[in-house]
Formats: sequence, C-alpha cells, structure tokens
Amino acid sequence: MIRLRNLLTTCSLVLLFIFAACSDTSSDNGPDKDPDGDGDVNQPEQNLKRAMELTDATIAGHFTGDGMAMARYYNPYTGNRPDEKGSVWMYTAGIEAVNAILHGLQAQKEHGKPALYDANFNKYKELLSSLYENADYYKGTFELTSYTQTKSWSVYGVNRGSGKGSAEVEGVMNVYDDQMWFIREMLEAYKLTGDTKYLEKAEYLTEYVLDGWDCTRNDDGTERGGITWGPGYITKHSCSNGPMVSPLVWLHELYKDKDDVTTRHYVDATDKKTRLTEEVKKSDYYLDFAKKIYAWQKQALLRSSEGVYDDLMGGCAPNKHELEVVDGVSYRKGVACNSPAGPPYSYNSGSMLSGSADLYRVTGEAAYLADAKKLADDTFKYFAKPNATKQGYYTYAITGFNTWFNGVLARAYVDVAPSYEAAGTYAETFQKNLDYGYDNFAYKGFLPINLLLGWSRDNNQNQVEGMFNFTYAAEYAVLARYQLEK
Repeated sequence: MIRLRNLLTTCSLVLLFIFAACSDTSSDNGPDKDPDGDGDVNQPEQNLKRAMELTDATIAGHFTGDGMAMARYYNPYTGNRPDEKGSVWMYTAGIEAVNAILHGLQAQKEHGKPALYDANFNKYKELLSSLYENADYYKGTFELTSYTQTKSWSVYGVNRGSGKGSAEVEGVMNVYDDQMWFIREMLEAYKLTGDTKYLEKAEYLTEYVLDGWDCTRNDDGTERGGITWGPGYITKHSCSNGPMVSPLVWLHELYKDKDDVTTRHYVDATDKKTRLTEEVKKSDYYLDFAKKIYAWQKQALLRSSEGVYDDLMGGCAPNKHELEVVDGVSYRKGVACNSPAGPPYSYNSGSMLSGSADLYRVTGEAAYLADAKKLADDTFKYFAKPNATKQGYYTYAITGFNTWFNGVLARAYVDVAPSYEAAGTYAETFQKNLDYGYDNFAYKGFLPINLLLGWSRDNNQNQVEGMFNFTYAAEYAVLARYQLEK
C-alpha cells in the first residue's frame, strides 16, 4: 500500500534561477559534451554541471513567489503550471538535490579542482537556506499523546498551509517518514555549512520521530518496536522506520566524542506498564536506536524469498488507536502487527541498504557488511530489469513515485560501494540511464520520466513532477562525488 499524496527568499532569487535555467538549458551543444569525439569527458564535472542545470530549471519552472510555493507539475513544452502544490515530501526533494550538489562541489574542491566550487557553492548555499526557511509553510503545531507522554509538537504536515506555521498536522495530516527525510537533509545541511539551525531542527524532529517508537512491552518483556506510518495510523511501515537508521548513525558520529545527554523515555520491562525516564549520552542513545530500528525492520519486513523489504506490517491489534491509564495518566496503547504486506518498493530496501553501510562503518560489525552485500545483490536482481526497454540498459520501474524511490536505491549503492565493489557497478547503471536520457532528450533543463524512451509526441502530455527532476539532479550529483572518489 502506498499513498498518493496530494499534495528566493525574494523574487529576485527566483529570477536568478529563471535566468540561469533559460540562459543555457538545452543539451544540444552544452559545454560538458565531448565535441571532438575522443571520449575524453571529465565525468564528475559533467555530472555536477548537469545536476546544477536540472536543479536551476526545476526551481524556475516549479517555484513561484517570495514563499517559494512549489507547483507539483510543470510542462516545459507548454509552460503550463497547474495549481496543485507539491507535498512537503516533494518539496524536500529540492533540498536533497541542493545538498547533493553542495557535496559534489565540496568534493571537487577537496580534490584540487576548486573552480566549480568557487563559482557555485555560495549560490546553492543561499538556495538551501531559502528552501529551509520556506519549508515553514508546511509546519503546524498539535498535541500528541504517545506511548510515554503527552506533548505539543511543531512538525511538518503533508500539505502546504496558507502561511508559515499554519499547516494542518493533526492525525493523518503528518507522517513520520516526511519528518525523517527532512531530518536526513538537515543533517546533511549542517555537515555542509556548519550552521547550527540545521542541527537543532534535525534533533528536534528526531525526538518527535523516536517518540513514535512503540516501546510498549510484549508478554516476554521485550519491546514491541516499530514506528507507525504516522501518529494517526496503526500500520508500521518500512518507510517510517528504515529511513531513520542512517540519520541516527550520523547523529551518533556528531556526538561520539562529547558528553551531551538526552532523555530516554521507556516502559518498565517488569510490570510492562510503568513509564520511566533516564538520562543517557546522546552518542549511545542515537546509535542504540539506529540498531533497534534496523533490527526491527529486518526481522519484521525482510522478504526471505527475494531478499527485499515489504512495504508495511499490517494485521494490527488494536485496529485503531486506544489509550490506557497508568497511575492516573493516559498513554497510547501498544500496537501488535503481525502481517507483512507488499509490494516491495526500491526505496524501502534502499534506506536499509544505506543503514547497513553506515552501521558497518561505525561499528565494524561483520553482520552489517554481510547484510549490505546480500541486499545490494538482491535489490539489483529484483528491481533492475536488463534489456527490458532498450538493449544494453537496465530498466527500473517508473510508475507512481518509483522515479524518486529509485533515487534512494541509487544513493544506497554509492553508500555501499566503498565496502563492496559490486554495488558501484550497480550504481553505474543509473549513470548510463541518466546520460542516455540527457544526451537524447534533455529539454530546457528537464528530463522525461522515461529516460530510455523520451517525451510524448503530444506536448500537452509532457508535464513533469518537480520532485522527479530534482531526483535526477540528485542522482547526477551523488554520482559526481562517487566518480571522483572511487
């Protein structure tokens, strides 16, 4: 089951990106081509230039006004921009693309090639800040009674509100995975800029997400575990667990040499009712949670027959949220879910693949590397179809939101590549598809959803999802860094 979500700082910044997108967006004779045909192309630099071109065009085509309102769709052939706004998930895809570009620029500088960095880093750093500030149009505040406490939270809703802080976030109007993708990008932004506002936001949302972990107890005293899709849902999803593993590892790394503490909320394992708290080191807290979430998803949702992850855990009891009273205080009852359900999506396996790579990197535990190798092989076998669309190329599903899902898997292959060479080979299939699509079909800074077949002959049918063009930009930028460092 998957939901179909319905979904610079000044107008001068918007105009800057409109100008950038319109001044040189055709692929016909771009500077990153191979004009003399000798095959001598600087792959990392070409990738990064293409990532910037795609991002600039998406900002110009999909975003309007001082508040950076994002249109979900835009047609580069007709200029048509329907009124439907992108969800916060779609909006965050823009932050992902900008962060990936900043990483690529930084890698260029670190490898003694500062020209692109000097010319572009500050521009995208400012765009990142603008996207961050205007994400507040998706923010709202509500009170939640969870498994261990009742607290007011300011989080991101699915849909954009009419003003900053005005978004609906009650019940099903916010979901934990949206917060997780935002956390990931805020931590990336902090590592890239050193600006503590990004770290503070990431840690606040992390506290909110971990408040959704089902810490109630089974009969044997173990935690039930798992995070529901959102506070208004019962089912526990791959997408509301796996994406949190890597950000928790990164937070552990940020605090591993510090004595900072945080509060752990949990349920007593003996009487299985009493709510308790304790002060723990942040570095330990974050790593322990990364391991717990990873272990829960692997045990609950890994499909043994194909080696990839199912979409969700259903068959839940109770089948709606209920409260229990302990010592005169109300808490959410635990939820026991027993029926895994598909279909598998590439991002659910991709987030766990990145998680296993990060856990192996910081713990050195061989089991995580073994998981990463097997999952890399199994995902490629399951999701990559050889010669299905074009001879010599691998096809990945592009229906629904699969284009963005596949971007998570591509990034995961790059994450695993330093420890498993085959994963780098899998990542190269994305490079090949992107280059074919760009070289044959790039139009005004946009790529078609189908990179191997191109655009529709009917120009009116060529509207594109903003998050998909951002996805291709992010893939190019991630591959730029990979090509430079491999």
